[in-house]
Amino acid sequence: MRQPVHFLPIFTTLISVAFTIVLWRRYRDRRSGPHLPWWAFGVFMFGVGTFTESWVTLFGWSEGVFRAWYISGALLGGAPLAQGTVYLLLERTTANRLTALLVPFILVAATCVLLTPLDHSLVETHRLTGQVMEWQWVRRFSPFINLYAVFFLVGGAFYSAYRFRGDPNLRHRVVGNVLIAVGAILPGIGGAATRMGHTEVLYVGELVGLLLIWAGYRFNVKGGSRPAQAPVEAPAVTS
Repeated sequence: MRQPVHFLPIFTTLISVAFTIVLWRRYRDRRSGPHLPWWAFGVFMFGVGTFTESWVTLFGWSEGVFRAWYISGALLGGAPLAQGTVYLLLERTTANRLTALLVPFILVAATCVLLTPLDHSLVETHRLTGQVMEWQWVRRFSPFINLYAVFFLVGGAFYSAYRFRGDPNLRHRVVGNVLIAVGAILPGIGGAATRMGHTEVLYVGELVGLLLIWAGYRFNVKGGSRPAQAPVEAPAVTS
């Protein structure tokens, strides 16, 4: 039975679209490196995931929508954002090497998701869950990807907040990065709850998490026009 919480992904999708446009326009205007396209792609894929959730709420479950949901959410929900932070914090050579490891891993995982048979007896009409996959071992890919995202996205945000803490002129970036870190954690908590059958927790975590990440982005770009602060961009979705 559909409940009000099942309609939350509709709002999250609309926010994702708007946020993606903001990030892409900033990249178009600045051309400041590969981190912004990665972040824009990450927010876009986040929106694809919540769009599939919205679709199931409004029109019901389908096999194609389920597979798109799992790939965009469990495999690509946080990794592109994390990779943007990798390009911002690490040397380009190191970032390229990590990309060369991450992308094939996700491609293999996505291929397995596309190939796994689905147990239609476990389908819930207006809710998505990975329990319908007959090859349950496929779900073991996502924890590795999520750990990668947590380490670089959440860890990178906290690291930058720590770096900026001593400069009164950069307090907005401390606040911004803390908001981003917390916002990035919430969908992960929701994803863990989904593995236990509580998909509704994911819907709430996605909405609140994305709002916090966008708020953190706004804090971080607050002083971006001041020349003295331009070289020290913060990680996650910051500029």
